[in-house]
Amino acid sequence: MPRARNGDIEIEYQSFGDDRPETVLLVNGLGSQMTRWPEAFCEKLVAKGYRAIRFDNRDAGLSTWPDEKYTLKDMANDGVAVLNAAGVKKAHIAGVSMGGMIVQRLALDHPGRVLSMTSIMSATGAPEAFKSTPEATAVLEVPPPDPAADFEAYVAERMANTRTIGSPAHPWTDEDNRARVIAEYRRAFNPPGVARQMTAIRADGDRTAALRGLKLPVVVLHGADDPLLMKIGGEATAAAIPGAELRIIPGMGHDLPPGLYDVFVDAITAAAGRAKADA
Repeated sequence: MPRARNGDIEIEYQSFGDDRPETVLLVNGLGSQMTRWPEAFCEKLVAKGYRAIRFDNRDAGLSTWPDEKYTLKDMANDGVAVLNAAGVKKAHIAGVSMGGMIVQRLALDHPGRVLSMTSIMSATGAPEAFKSTPEATAVLEVPPPDPAADFEAYVAERMANTRTIGSPAHPWTDEDNRARVIAEYRRAFNPPGVARQMTAIRADGDRTAALRGLKLPVVVLHGADDPLLMKIGGEATAAAIPGAELRIIPGMGHDLPPGLYDVFVDAITAAAGRAKADA
């Protein structure tokens, strides 16, 4: 696959529908790989007339795993590097969880590169807008079992985490859940990267005041049943951005199961459609 470069960092990315006139840049969440935007999902965007580009954030997947600290600004710059490498001047941007924070930062720092934004199951960085259930908090704070010592224990714990934070109205089957856990482990396994990404999230602080200055079409999508980033995160994000549309989805948790592909696609294309109308 192609790679983009931002200084010493190389970013693995993949593009779908290269003949389409407009691009959607898809940004992942904490510790997750670009495969969390499945090919079937990307092809749905292509069917709607958009080029879809997904990539591994630094410290995840097949992108560079740096030893030193970095910031969300750096991660947003990685996204710009992907656009540059793919020959894209302006894009619609969509991010989930940490990826939502990255696209917020990208829109703030590089407004000339952004046509619209979809912030999904994310937050502003304000402490009062970042709330989780104790069970969901444990998903982030409890280290996974060592797969080298007991691979089945590792797989079982990862599967249990998916059930804890996932969408209650759209649960994964055990078969699909297990297959995804194993595929992700085989592609890349980098637990220290999660801690470094979390440090970058915390260091970026509260973006609320800055978000009030955004002037672009925005859709904020959030699950009514999200236990990891409760819906107050989405509500605060939409309240901070002038003209943002808030969509709270019943039965949606903190994941992207197949049953919600069309909901996500509709939110992204709604923001993009508003950008076309404004133009």
